[in-house]
Amino acid sequence: MESTMSSPGSTPVPSYSPNPIPVYRTIAPLRSLRHQTILSGQTIGLIPTMGALHTGHLSLVLHAAHHHRTLIVSLFVNPAQFAPHEDLATYPRTFESDLQQLHNLNAQLDLQDPTGTVLGRVAGVFYPELSVIYPRGIPLDPAKQRGAFVSVEPLSKKLEGVTRPHFFRGVATVCSKLFNIVQPDAAYFGQKDIQQTIVLKTLVEDLHFPVKIVVCPTARDPVDGLALSSRNVYLGKTRREYAGCLYRALEAGRKVYEQGLERGGVEAKEILSAAMMVLRVFVEEGKLEVEYLSLAEGGELEELEPEEKVNRERGEGAVMSGAIRMLPKEEGKGVVRLIDNLIL
Repeated sequence: MESTMSSPGSTPVPSYSPNPIPVYRTIAPLRSLRHQTILSGQTIGLIPTMGALHTGHLSLVLHAAHHHRTLIVSLFVNPAQFAPHEDLATYPRTFESDLQQLHNLNAQLDLQDPTGTVLGRVAGVFYPELSVIYPRGIPLDPAKQRGAFVSVEPLSKKLEGVTRPHFFRGVATVCSKLFNIVQPDAAYFGQKDIQQTIVLKTLVEDLHFPVKIVVCPTARDPVDGLALSSRNVYLGKTRREYAGCLYRALEAGRKVYEQGLERGGVEAKEILSAAMMVLRVFVEEGKLEVEYLSLAEGGELEELEPEEKVNRERGEGAVMSGAIRMLPKEEGKGVVRLIDNLIL
């Protein structure tokens, strides 16, 4: 199969389409692309990912294509987001498939807009070596890590940060590096990782990055509403059949909130109780564990008090979120952690 090379520092890629997407392994050629983009009066949209692309990632690219002529997709499994006991070694790595999907997406955009005057295209994939992002290496134990890291406090200690205290430090650090390397006008993320988006909005505001954080709706399975995630492949057939229960639980909570508006509001604990009621049957059957259910205001993610009345003024924009641990039901399968959220 034919290969092409776009510039020094980029990697030959298979020719899935007449216009293969350059793959950048180093920083200098990517900066050159950025310079050319500025000179042409265009803007850049960045879609940061850890690879293992699915429909949710592609929806972010499509959204960005309506706002920028030049799109960069990063594929980098970031070790700083993983604790020593987590799934860094087994996290899905599907580079060839990812590249194929992006080529196909560009072809789809070509059909929709053959002149390229309205819709953007993926102009490059940033697929760096570990040493490019972490020149001093990146052991998984934070106590052994060397170099510059970024923390956003106290947001990083809440909700996801309770059981994954390392996670948002890793996210904030790698995104700071990507924003500096790519220098995008905007970066696109999914609402599924709502706390991550709030952390990053705080990051760019406090550190004066000239980057707009754009949050796109959660991509869901059309049948049961399961939020799409690269880790869903771990579920297996049995657990996948009831994996939509977290979304159903959050919807049950939202329904109680909306019904409560008709009588001037409802206590926060009633909303969360409705969500827990959906999950309780699966807990009692030994199918899952509930890590947390939360109802928090949308700015700093401060939890609403259990007996606080949630009316339209207090509830609009509040974040109802949850995390569950899907327990193994098949030989050779491990625990799968699912997260989801709804904005009231």
